[in-house]
Amino acid sequence: MHKKFDITIVGAGPIGMSLVALLLQRGVSSERILLIDAKPESTSLQDPRSLALATGSKQILDSLQSWPTHATRISQIHVSRRGSFGRTLIKSDDYDLPALGYVCRYGDVIASLISTLQHHGVQILRPVSIQDCQEFESHIALTLNNDSIIHTTCLIQAEGGVFGSQLTQPIHRDYEQTAIVTHVHCSAPIIGRAYERFTSEGPFALLPQDEGYALVWCARPATASHLLQLSDAEFLQACQSTFGDRLGQFIKTAARSSYALGLNAHPASTARSVAIGNAAQTLHPVAGQGLNLGLRDAVVLARLLAKECSPAAISQFIQARKHDRKLTMHLTDVMARIFTSSPDHSWSQILLGLGLGCIDAFKPVKKQLAEQMMFGWRE
Repeated sequence: MHKKFDITIVGAGPIGMSLVALLLQRGVSSERILLIDAKPESTSLQDPRSLALATGSKQILDSLQSWPTHATRISQIHVSRRGSFGRTLIKSDDYDLPALGYVCRYGDVIASLISTLQHHGVQILRPVSIQDCQEFESHIALTLNNDSIIHTTCLIQAEGGVFGSQLTQPIHRDYEQTAIVTHVHCSAPIIGRAYERFTSEGPFALLPQDEGYALVWCARPATASHLLQLSDAEFLQACQSTFGDRLGQFIKTAARSSYALGLNAHPASTARSVAIGNAAQTLHPVAGQGLNLGLRDAVVLARLLAKECSPAAISQFIQARKHDRKLTMHLTDVMARIFTSSPDHSWSQILLGLGLGCIDAFKPVKKQLAEQMMFGWRE
């Protein structure tokens, strides 16, 4: 097979498929677009991971008629520091919004986007990977592992993966943390309230989902290894000791999984190719901004490529996204490091706890922080 396309997107995750849908929304014909993914569709549909989608991301997916059928609303976010006074409570009511964000399953988001793309007849090649990539003045030639050759005017890399499986990029920081991910139930849940509780080893985050909570517990590798080996009863007790009794007792947990955490970023590009989402910047989950930042990438890139699929459009995209990417990356990196730089009860951590109280009292700063988390930098 030897075919030509204007735009080829590698990675049929939420970012890659959203970019396709955004291009279609702006009038780009499905015949001009090719989507490639190394995984079979069933693998993505069955992915149980939980995603935190900001209000701005919901607006994007709503506009594409691709919002998942099931999502849990976050109306409040409670941020605190273990062993310190002070906390910040951000409420959607303060900004006249129905929610600060939503929690969805990865597979549900994928299913909604697949439905949208199938309706438009978008060509998706999977499971297929790229064996060779050569860039010429007028196009990029891709050789696939099924011996097909694709010529494309522009190539978009949207297949990011997780920190532990990526090649090291110029902007790289290993936080020496591992995220434990699971789903837990508590005896006294508070509807719509998410928690971010910082410890000396990293954040302990609870996101309301269904009748329980999606848990992301970031800890040092040795601690994470120990937590993974505990029985369910022992793990629930560890959760109780770390989080406290704000939600009553931890009474049930699902299977646990883990992944290494780090910052790995370099918005690499050539004249005719560019990376977006996790392929451009893999962030710590402390602020839940990775997917949301990637969706903002997709919105801007679709707008520019729909006007002109050319090196000029890619150059404009890099300039347009520079500020939001840098600000979000810096905010996430600082939060990931500053709350894990010294032990509990140290003076620095006491001051950080008091700082959370100051943010809560100083409304302009609190408003700016909330808007960045919900919508990102808007041009």
